[in-house]
Amino acid sequence: MKQKIQQIFDLADVKINGNRPWDIQVENEKLYSRILSGGSLALGESYMDGWWDCKKLDQFFDKILSADLDKKVRDYSALVFTFLKAKLTNLQSVKRAFRIGEHHYDIGNDLYEIMLDKNMAYTCGYWKDAKTLDEAQDAKLDLICKKLKLKSGMKVLDVGCGWGGFVRFAAKKYGVTCVGITVSREQAKLAKKRCKGLPVEIRLQDYRKVDEKFDAIVSVGMFEHVGCKNYKTFMQVVEKNLKPGGLQMLHTIAGNKSVRATDPWISKYIFPNSMLPSAKQISSAIEGLFVLEDWHSFGVDYDKTLMIWYNNFVDGWDQIKDKYGERFFRMWSYYLLSCSGSFRARKNQLWQIVLSKGGVRGGYKSIR
Repeated sequence: MKQKIQQIFDLADVKINGNRPWDIQVENEKLYSRILSGGSLALGESYMDGWWDCKKLDQFFDKILSADLDKKVRDYSALVFTFLKAKLTNLQSVKRAFRIGEHHYDIGNDLYEIMLDKNMAYTCGYWKDAKTLDEAQDAKLDLICKKLKLKSGMKVLDVGCGWGGFVRFAAKKYGVTCVGITVSREQAKLAKKRCKGLPVEIRLQDYRKVDEKFDAIVSVGMFEHVGCKNYKTFMQVVEKNLKPGGLQMLHTIAGNKSVRATDPWISKYIFPNSMLPSAKQISSAIEGLFVLEDWHSFGVDYDKTLMIWYNNFVDGWDQIKDKYGERFFRMWSYYLLSCSGSFRARKNQLWQIVLSKGGVRGGYKSIR
């Protein structure tokens, strides 16, 4: 078993019990059979259980994903079950909409406050001219406002508003009135507090329940929870609620191919019922509804963002460790560092897509 795993790892220049930072250190010899039978889910769970370790998990994942080892070792039975479940069931239906909020975003604002920037933006920063996380997130929020051509007096909808970072920023800097919706009770509670005194309304609401007109609509890091069965519905809802000539900006993590489910470990422990859209799926969803004005890709910026989140998490761990425990620490570290490695290996992308209702007269000027 060990020899078989080492032969596979050799394809990625990873050694078992090697002395390089990306080599793994095995603490339980049962690991090999567990990985061979359980694939990526077993790899993550065995790390959480302390069966193996690695000094630089981000480098380890960059290595194995760049070598496509995820395609060579996987639990096919679990993969088939996940695929069939997603194909036969709408995992992101209205009835299920609040599950992601309860599972991930409601676990504790204290965790996110130590990990994120001052805006509490839980999405990729924009590092073009930034030197700190605060600067990168401010730059990202300002970039969105400029892409949407926001002006004082406009009414803006933020679908998946998180802790209110964007609506707070847009209301203060651009003088717009904002409505932010989220499916997380903890996010809504803190967002209302952070936006107090501003022309901002925070609602605990599913996007399919919105029925009013807006000058601009934005979604930052929420489309990953919509699901392929609902991509068209999402675009139809936005189109219905957007005034003629209005702009929508979609900020989303994406994948290089069309899928119907996500990685089993990520789905079980981090983002249940999530999936990353492809360019083909997004293009199909907007067809007949919007004019594509701009498509901006800067996924490499997510690697840097995630690494800083991880460092902040580690630095602030002593403040919250009694509440969350050691297994959570290993789980959360695995999540942040595996995602960082995935962006570094260019397996995941980050796109900002600007869409218009009816087309921008004279053309849309791209902003970077």
